[in-house]
Amino acid sequence: MLKHLLGIEGLTLEQLEFLLGNAGQFVEVGTRELKKVPALRGKTIVNLFLEPSTRTRASFEIAGKRLSADTINIGASDSSVVKGETLLDTARNLEAMAPDILVIRHKESGAPHFLARHLTNTCVVNAGDGLHEHPTQALLDILTLRQHFKTKQRDVRGLKIAIVGDVRHSRVARSNIWAHRLLGNQVTLVGPPTLVPAEFADVRSFGGSLKIEHNLARGIEGADVVLCLRMQLERQTEHFVPTLEEYSHEYCVSERMLSRYAPDSVVLHPGPANRGTEISGEVLDGKRSLVTQQVNNGVAVRMAVLFALATGSHSTDIAGGVGGAA
Repeated sequence: MLKHLLGIEGLTLEQLEFLLGNAGQFVEVGTRELKKVPALRGKTIVNLFLEPSTRTRASFEIAGKRLSADTINIGASDSSVVKGETLLDTARNLEAMAPDILVIRHKESGAPHFLARHLTNTCVVNAGDGLHEHPTQALLDILTLRQHFKTKQRDVRGLKIAIVGDVRHSRVARSNIWAHRLLGNQVTLVGPPTLVPAEFADVRSFGGSLKIEHNLARGIEGADVVLCLRMQLERQTEHFVPTLEEYSHEYCVSERMLSRYAPDSVVLHPGPANRGTEISGEVLDGKRSLVTQQVNNGVAVRMAVLFALATGSHSTDIAGGVGGAA
């Protein structure tokens, strides 16, 4: 049973499969004319987003409302943090109002873990913390791959995964690495040495099972899945690459490269995408792209997480929770 969802690191394969199984059932809710179920009626969810977000914030809000929970959304400019209140005081004041779940996005790594240690009666969900993790993104990525490869009569195990781009700063990369390690997939990190540090392959980081490749062609060769990471433009003042043009010339994932080196691959991107920098528009909008499906699955995954934490359910049979309209 999960009390919090703070990261993929530390989850068991059973817990991962449990969340994915529930999410798979919640996908169907999004296809109904009335997209609402009574599963969390009477529960309260607070979404505290102290960093900008479009997809994650909207999908957590939609997920809570589709489950019939009372959903409160607080952005950075709406919170007393801007008045000097500490994160802990803000969270404790919110907990005093008896919410069941606090979903938090924060620029500092470890912020959700800090709150989970200090909040007594509220479950904490990490919606992205600093350079640490983004667990629900990894879950929706895996769910998307499971759906795709099921149509090919393949499992999501035994896959060759290439993660391309700014790995150094990517919480999406870290959560995906942990998830694919649980599934036993082969992961190659691809990008310039400044953005794909050698220590990622160290046994003390992710168990030493990762490969690092600084050449795009070699890195994606034979890949089943190419996960393109957002080039974090706000960090370019730190000069991790000479120029964006040079980065794009060497590492932009194009249809020409995929056709030659990974012809059977599919492409993921967590968004927002910088077209022509880390991924070409042709790929983003093309037949390989599963990006729209990722966004769609984000709601179902977040419904599954909220349902599991708010109810304390450890069952993978949630038919009773999704069967009727609110």
